[in-house]
Amino acid sequence: MKRLLLLWDIDGTLIDGDRVCEALYPHAFERLTGRPALHRVTIAGRTELDIMDELFARHGVSAVDPGLVTAELAAQLRRRAPELRATGRALPGAVEALRALAARSDVAQSVLTGNLRANAELKLGLFGLAAFLDPSAGAYGGDARERAALVPVARRRAAAVYGAGFDAGSTVLIGDTPRDVRAARVGGARVIAVASGASSAAELRAAGADAVLADLRDTAAVLRTVRAVGPTAGSPG
Repeated sequence: MKRLLLLWDIDGTLIDGDRVCEALYPHAFERLTGRPALHRVTIAGRTELDIMDELFARHGVSAVDPGLVTAELAAQLRRRAPELRATGRALPGAVEALRALAARSDVAQSVLTGNLRANAELKLGLFGLAAFLDPSAGAYGGDARERAALVPVARRRAAAVYGAGFDAGSTVLIGDTPRDVRAARVGGARVIAVASGASSAAELRAAGADAVLADLRDTAAVLRTVRAVGPTAGSPG
């Protein structure tokens, strides 16, 4: 039986991090440069290192060692984990959708996220989502600057974990931004968009999503959509 590789975005799709996650970047910038961040940058649908690169560029800062940036971003989130747990949340239906899909033997679930792996695992753990996902089969913001480049990374890792290859017909991304949709298109995957973040359903359809959900509240609708977009997910599990 051919398995479907289902790759979830985290922020805006599975969790709402309130303003805690957005604040990581200016705080990290100040710690790394000794200067306050005077310019804001768009963060939705981007990798963490790409966000920091733009912050540095907009402030005229020379390149900073990626290892130092990675360590500071992880440290920032660890410090703010209690605040994130208190003010953030798993989005409605996220736990139920992940649980239902994890019960299927023909679905492998992981993440494709702009978060560094340490930050992704911390967020998923805080909101009770980690148990339903295989982190070893995913791709993270530390693997590539551009989100589309993460698709082949996840495929390679999933093939190593499950002993089978995944092609464009058996790989589905689920995300909430046009950048998620473009990543799937460029990376060679199908995509389900969820209008639970800042982008509307119309914007996500215009970006080229194969299917659009208003949110994850209706578990049966999520399962039907996965079956429709990824035909191999419809076989008996």
